[in-house]
Amino acid sequence: MKKIFSILILLVCALQVSAHEGGHGAPAKVWHFTNSDMNLKAEFIEKIDNSVYLMNDQHKVVEFKISEFTTEEQQYILEKANWINAKNTLSTEYQLFSINYSKISIYLGVALLLFTFFRFRKKNSYQTVTLGLIGVTIIFTGCKTNVSSEGIKMAKNDVSYLESIFGVFDKVNTRHDNKYFYIESNGIPEHEMMTGITNWQQQVPINHDYSGNNAWAIPLQPELAENPLSTKDNFMKGAIAIGANGIPIFNPLNNRGEDANAIGELDKWGGHCGRADDYHYHLPPTHLQSKVGDDKPIAYALDGFPVFGETKEPLDESLGRFTSDSTYQYHAVKEYPYLIAAMKGKVELNPRTQAPENEIMPQAKTRGVRPDLRPLRDAKIIDFKNPTPNQYTLKYEVNSEMFTINYGWDDNGNYNYEFINPDGTATNATYSRK
Repeated sequence: MKKIFSILILLVCALQVSAHEGGHGAPAKVWHFTNSDMNLKAEFIEKIDNSVYLMNDQHKVVEFKISEFTTEEQQYILEKANWINAKNTLSTEYQLFSINYSKISIYLGVALLLFTFFRFRKKNSYQTVTLGLIGVTIIFTGCKTNVSSEGIKMAKNDVSYLESIFGVFDKVNTRHDNKYFYIESNGIPEHEMMTGITNWQQQVPINHDYSGNNAWAIPLQPELAENPLSTKDNFMKGAIAIGANGIPIFNPLNNRGEDANAIGELDKWGGHCGRADDYHYHLPPTHLQSKVGDDKPIAYALDGFPVFGETKEPLDESLGRFTSDSTYQYHAVKEYPYLIAAMKGKVELNPRTQAPENEIMPQAKTRGVRPDLRPLRDAKIIDFKNPTPNQYTLKYEVNSEMFTINYGWDDNGNYNYEFINPDGTATNATYSRK
């Protein structure tokens, strides 16, 4: 009975030690400055160029120039920043082969204690004490070196502010619970679509039910990720952000790893349709700025941080910056990667997906009504109209010949397509979504 009781105690201790992973944030320290008697207790967040970002006891992000710190503090900052950069690089390049050495140390230490307790407890007290101390040391080392996976919590998103952003658009509905802010739409933007595409996969935009359990979700409590995931190597499946008009924003790279904008797949508004005839953006929808206001976000990333238009402020490697109100925001740029070079906040990944075609959860799903098609060589979309509700006309040109598609849907989920050739002949197809 004593042996069983001892085993249980050791296992509980091991679990408690192991639970430190993800159980606490980066430790705070007291910072010293050259031209001030002020000392500040705060957590180190990161160094960007000559700016150093800390989080104080009130969970406010504060910014200082590195030259404001004492020589010793500057050395600490440089070492810390270099360590973080090296760790991020290694975690990106060797993610598939990463090993949690801290957990291995913890369990090795527990195994050594158990072995010592039963093997030498009665035979050799010297060996018992020596091996026992080694086991405890291994456990302590594993706990100490076990880096927390819990991100630093930033300022919580204000629900009323989110409602004011997405509420600008009549076709968008919102709601929230304790964890997420939900955005509902039918997947059809108010602006024109499709014109300007020169590399077309023969998809056309139809409605999609992004509501109820299939709504888009923005975390109310964003947290900084320990290792921001690059969008060059991740998230080529599904959305990475949601436009203020309820339209999803995908990775600027398509699912083949190509810059969708550079190869002519996008229309004048930075969007196109996926295989399910679902319209989405691959570029930041900066055209929404005129609707939401010059100083308002045009979208929200799925990590909970807002996406703004272009700025003259310096941006970090994720294409974002910290603000004075204790949050973080992304910005659009004109060249690739256009927005969100790396996901600054913590996100949950779909375990059924793998990089680079992994996706963020929760993720709204699409339901197509017809088979997906393949690119139509030399096709250029030159006109797209919405003459009546739920009815559309798309015109495209191939080798100077004009083709037309008239299509639409009714309230019963029936979708009708008419394909008109240059000589006036036509074919029809009907599909049903039930």
